[in-house]
Amino acid sequence: MDKKIQRQKIIQRAAKEIKSDMVINLGIGMPTLVANEMNDHVENVYFQSENGLLGIGPYPTESEVNPDLINAGKETVTAAKGASYFDNAESFAMIRGGHIDLAILGGMEVSETGDLANYMIPGKLVKGMGGAMDLVVGAQKVVVIMDHMNKHGASKIKSKCELPLTGVGVVHTLITDLAVFQFEDGVMKLIELQPDTTLEQVEAHTDAHFENHLK
Repeated sequence: MDKKIQRQKIIQRAAKEIKSDMVINLGIGMPTLVANEMNDHVENVYFQSENGLLGIGPYPTESEVNPDLINAGKETVTAAKGASYFDNAESFAMIRGGHIDLAILGGMEVSETGDLANYMIPGKLVKGMGGAMDLVVGAQKVVVIMDHMNKHGASKIKSKCELPLTGVGVVHTLITDLAVFQFEDGVMKLIELQPDTTLEQVEAHTDAHFENHLK
């Protein structure tokens, strides 16, 4: 399947996790695109960036670009009406204090017990984990979005993560191009299949053990 179509499935499903009156942190990369797919009936949503902005608006047009106004991924953004600015200490106090309702983050690997690895591959240059380690323990809900398999066709959903961990047992919901899983008390539960996906496909491409809770 075309990679763009796969990614769009993930992004559109992740957008359904956004509810009115939420404060949300979107991770670098694919998660930033989730804001574009929000339901029109969702209101009063505030996007937070750990570099010190609450109330991120749409990406700027060419005439709106302000090089001093960026998100944590160094992308230029706009500020929504009512936005506020603050320093890093205030931002991480917000995260660590449990004031982020939802964090949508990318992932490299997720284990069957909800462990997350998403910040480095040993031997490769890494800028750092950013706010990921704080977000996975501070946010009220952590949703991870990623491709079900890597570029070599191997499952990214493992019985045990092989890459360095960002957090242990921190994932609440995992959304891939094949399926949606929930984690409760260390148990991984299959709750949805993505369109045009079969249970047999999910079973064949998932290394982790999971319970089938499809309705």
